[in-house]
Amino acid sequence: MRALTRMTALMLLMLPLFGMTAAQTAMPPYPVEVPSYQPQNPVHLRHPAWSRNAVIYQINTRQFTPEGTFRAAEKQLPRLKALGVDIVWLMPVHPIGVKNRKGTLGSPYSVKDYRGVNPEFGTPAELRRFIDSAHALGMKVILDWVANHTAWDHPWVSQHPDWYARDWKGDFQPTPWWDWHDIINLDYRNPALRKEMTESMVYWVRDFGVDGFRADVAGFVPLDFWATARREMEKVKRVFLLAEWETRDMHYDAFDMTYAWSWFDAVSAVSKGTATLDKLFVFYSHNESAWPRRSMRMTYTSNHDANAWEGTDVEKFGDALPAATVLSFTGEGMPLIYNGQEAGNPKRLAFFEKDPIVWRAHPMAALYMRLAALKKANPALANSDWGGRMIKVPNSVPARVLSFVREKDGNKVFTVINFSAETQKVLFEEGLHHGRYTEYFSGASVVFPQAQGVILPPWSYRVYIRTP
Repeated sequence: MRALTRMTALMLLMLPLFGMTAAQTAMPPYPVEVPSYQPQNPVHLRHPAWSRNAVIYQINTRQFTPEGTFRAAEKQLPRLKALGVDIVWLMPVHPIGVKNRKGTLGSPYSVKDYRGVNPEFGTPAELRRFIDSAHALGMKVILDWVANHTAWDHPWVSQHPDWYARDWKGDFQPTPWWDWHDIINLDYRNPALRKEMTESMVYWVRDFGVDGFRADVAGFVPLDFWATARREMEKVKRVFLLAEWETRDMHYDAFDMTYAWSWFDAVSAVSKGTATLDKLFVFYSHNESAWPRRSMRMTYTSNHDANAWEGTDVEKFGDALPAATVLSFTGEGMPLIYNGQEAGNPKRLAFFEKDPIVWRAHPMAALYMRLAALKKANPALANSDWGGRMIKVPNSVPARVLSFVREKDGNKVFTVINFSAETQKVLFEEGLHHGRYTEYFSGASVVFPQAQGVILPPWSYRVYIRTP
């Protein structure tokens, strides 16, 4: 230590010989800037105005109708409009690879041509007509986009083999650690690949009028690719991007919305009685404390993966399904309806074979319709920072009864949900919820705090509305 001290002193004595002072050597090799302590919004993108109160609906074209075609699906668009749907998300529309195919028909996520249309579903003209018909009804259409990998027999395999990732042996490889043997991974270190993939996405926006994309396993593709692709698409028109991922950085420059997997898992566990509401509070705590205010989270009780590989919505939520659905519409987030849920679809739809939904009248359709109307009529329930922040209302049964308020522009929505198989008498603390309301489903007039709590049958809910 003493030797180092003597050496330092000697160096300082020698500095004048080089025309330098000790102060000059202490200066950093870059310009000194005065730090700004003003809060910065990390979200630089702007959501399309039409996503403000939007409800999203996923179509699995193969199973959506007995015919499994765009023409047949087009006939259902007026019904979806009446249901309250704003955004129609089509699972991949592209030709499916044959080499190493899974099942008879293969996975829609094994893409053979990014600018082609799967003849199983119809022609390009029929897809264009589907999109035009949706637009005529005031709905938007987004396509599923599979940027992480292609089918084994995609033309790029022979034309641009350098666009693909390799394993330790130097061979093409499926996504590591998964059983996706029908696909092989792309390598986004290649600028030419990035350019072609981006131009293919722009092609659908420009030539077919699609309004955006849902990005499959979005986190497996570099985030800067998605940000660049969005900027290029928005040279044509404003788009909406949904990431199949759950990290906050996705929202900064690339995606309007991400999956709320942890919401789905938490509400399912609460519904099954394997967890208390504390598990759900973790999601909402992270959502409020760690995620950008302008982000959107997609809340759902089913989607194509959950239905095929984990179980139907009834398997996952049981008797709590209507209550969970109410939360997906009244809490923060954009609600998703997966095709068949409004018909109470009781089966796991096959993924690689034809397995059409059996359509029938079911109470869930009426519930979806009423909830969509509720969302559109109340500014407090709008998506992103257009809507009101969820604020917890403490109650006397905190492990099983969820109660919260959302408020915006004088509109207040007070939601109470019993996530238990027992009748609960609930008393509320503090005064956030005080006021005169109309209960949305019954039409009853209620005044808090004069009303002495609420009695909730098993798995029931109340949604109280107060307008200016």
